[in-house]
Amino acid sequence: MNSKLIISSAIAGLVALGAVSGSAMAQDKPAAAKEKCFGVAKKAANDCGTAKHSCAGQAAADNVPEEWKFVAKGTCEKMGGKLKVAANDAKAAPGAPAK
Repeated sequence: MNSKLIISSAIAGLVALGAVSGSAMAQDKPAAAKEKCFGVAKKAANDCGTAKHSCAGQAAADNVPEEWKFVAKGTCEKMGGKLKVAANDAKAAPGAPAK
């Protein structure tokens, strides 16, 4: 009886491990179909840091030109964003403190 329990637990563990690794692989594929889109992130909804901060979710205002978000490939410019941040856009960022 005890060996049945051990075998059943081992099989359940393997099934769970397979399900977890399968979902991790599925998440990797969509990342390849995404691109950084500058100027479309809403306040506190950016995906990564900039020269002014190092963490996601710290955008000070909506649509700051230097803040970016991952979007589906080919949709950035349709949303009003840019694939690269221009140096003069970063200096004129709305909501950014004046120097």
